[in-house]
Amino acid sequence: MKPESSKPSLFIKKHENLPLSGQALIDLLQAVLNKGVPFRFMAKGFSMSPFIKDDDIITVSPLSADSLRYGQMVAFRHPETKKLSIHRIIKNRGDLHLVKGDNVPQADGYIPRKNIIGRVTCVERRGKKAYLGFGPEKILIAFLSSKGLFSSLMIPVRKILRLIGKKGLHHG
Repeated sequence: MKPESSKPSLFIKKHENLPLSGQALIDLLQAVLNKGVPFRFMAKGFSMSPFIKDDDIITVSPLSADSLRYGQMVAFRHPETKKLSIHRIIKNRGDLHLVKGDNVPQADGYIPRKNIIGRVTCVERRGKKAYLGFGPEKILIAFLSSKGLFSSLMIPVRKILRLIGKKGLHHG
């Protein structure tokens, strides 16, 4: 008696998640990008907050000749930890790129071009596109982050935004 199907298949219903992490996620991301197609997945972690938050949907696109620019957010495989990270380029030195999370105190170190898998081209939060951090302001963010100033400046900004949000709730 033959099995019903010997072909591997994977079906994900709309609005269902396929949980992947670690090497499986890196391999799938790399395979999709190698086909020239963007890849969407749910971000985990807070190292890029407030621009990418835990559970945001991010789109990573294949690299183009000019995509590794100062301020650009990139997906990369860390040479030492082998983990996938999404951080911002804060310095370029030939084929080496210094990357750092916007919400962490230290840079990841210089990442070789061969370890950079793709570039972040879209962030969606609660079904809406998030634009902040992708325009010309990415240069200022990268500069402040490279000097270790961005996360400390965000503390009073978050307090102000919370106050505005509370007042908006009481008056709306």
